Amino acid sequence: MMTKANETEWQARAKNLLKAELKRKGVSYRELVEKLAPLGVEETERNIANKISRGGFTAVFLLQCLEAIGAKEIVLRD
Repeated sequence: MMTKANETEWQARAKNLLKAELKRKGVSYRELVEKLAPLGVEETERNIANKISRGGFTAVFLLQCLEAIGAKEIVLRD
């Protein structure tokens, strides 16, 4: 059973993973908005900042972001 603390830890891990990939690719939130648009993902810079800050986004959103920035591999270790 997943506890609230455990869920929070997973959200932080997802947030950190996405932020690290954005940094690695040199992509800002504003640029991410532009890169997501051709994939049919309509987001604002503020919405993206809020989602990533909370870490409460779907796997679909994570995959869309990774695709948009051209990430071919991700590092899962801390």
